Amino acid sequence: MLNRFSFPTRIIFGAGALRELGGEAKLFHIARPLLVTDRGVVACGLAEIVLAEARRAGLCPTLFEDVSPNPVEMNVLEGLEAYRRGNCDGVIGLGGGSAIDVAKAIRLVVTHPFPLEQYDDKIDGGANIRANVPPMIAMATTAGTGSEVGRSTVIILKSNERKTVIFSPFLIPNVALADPELTLGMPPKITAGTGLDALTHNVEAYLALGYNPMCDAIALQGAKLSMQNLARAVTNGNDLEARSNMMMAAMMGAVAFQKGLGAVHSLAHPLSSVANLHHGTTNGILLPHVLEFNRTTSEGRMRDLAIAMELYGSPGEASEAATALIERLCQLLPEVGIPTTLGALGVTHDLIPLLARKAMEDACHQSNPRPCTEADMIMLYEKAL
Repeated sequence: MLNRFSFPTRIIFGAGALRELGGEAKLFHIARPLLVTDRGVVACGLAEIVLAEARRAGLCPTLFEDVSPNPVEMNVLEGLEAYRRGNCDGVIGLGGGSAIDVAKAIRLVVTHPFPLEQYDDKIDGGANIRANVPPMIAMATTAGTGSEVGRSTVIILKSNERKTVIFSPFLIPNVALADPELTLGMPPKITAGTGLDALTHNVEAYLALGYNPMCDAIALQGAKLSMQNLARAVTNGNDLEARSNMMMAAMMGAVAFQKGLGAVHSLAHPLSSVANLHHGTTNGILLPHVLEFNRTTSEGRMRDLAIAMELYGSPGEASEAATALIERLCQLLPEVGIPTTLGALGVTHDLIPLLARKAMEDACHQSNPRPCTEADMIMLYEKAL
């Protein structure tokens, strides 16, 4: 059986990486970039810092800030119009996963026709994506999705009203300027939610079905960095070391999950499209419940995670190590100010049938180590409620 691996992302990592923007734009022949971001990044002044750096380097940027927290198809349509009005020749994605995902989708539709449904990963739509997309520079202002190094974009489409994953190596940004200084002072709630997303990516990637030892090794180290630095970053927003480690953990999670994710993400995606909840926050709440569900197939791998996170000694019993991992994840939520139940976020029991149906439509659970039925999804939502 053949296995295909790919780790091509170009990354410039460290405090001050933003100052490489002009040189990288020149390298990829970008003179008139569309800066894709959201209003929060604009309001806190980060967009203006990047715009000023772009102008200092001789670029002529166009600002597009209309990205929703859970991005929708209209964001992509409006961004495409802005790209054309500005006669742009490249894209800069600045923000969290939402802004960077929309930036990827905009560069896709610059050269590829609508509808976006034809590129859905669930139907292997990546085969319809070609290499002729405009160049893109990604700069994260959160440490969560790792979209700055990933090959997927996740957009809620009007036709199916679900988070739709579009996956192709041609969507990987040409370069990620990973500057942890852009995350300093990020509010604790956002730090916690995005950090739980990074942690979940690493954990689910390690447990996912499939053969990819390189992803496995990256996921173990990413999980360790997440566990050891998230609470620090939440407690002290100016802890540059913790911020740097979380930014690295986020990128590691995004690289690792090319192997696959699992039921946590299939459960969490409808909570964004139906209930408009923060993706990383719901990941964190759901993760312990899905790990308990996966015990029958994955205790050995859960032991690997517990040992990597320094929660349990080696060799030890797999069952005990799995318990230590699940208990530590449950403890982490209140430590970083996140509720332990979906009910605390306003999810009600009457929503569960719809959520479970949409969770089964999501492709992520196909790589979960234990097969999932709709009844399983209902049970997991109820346990997390």
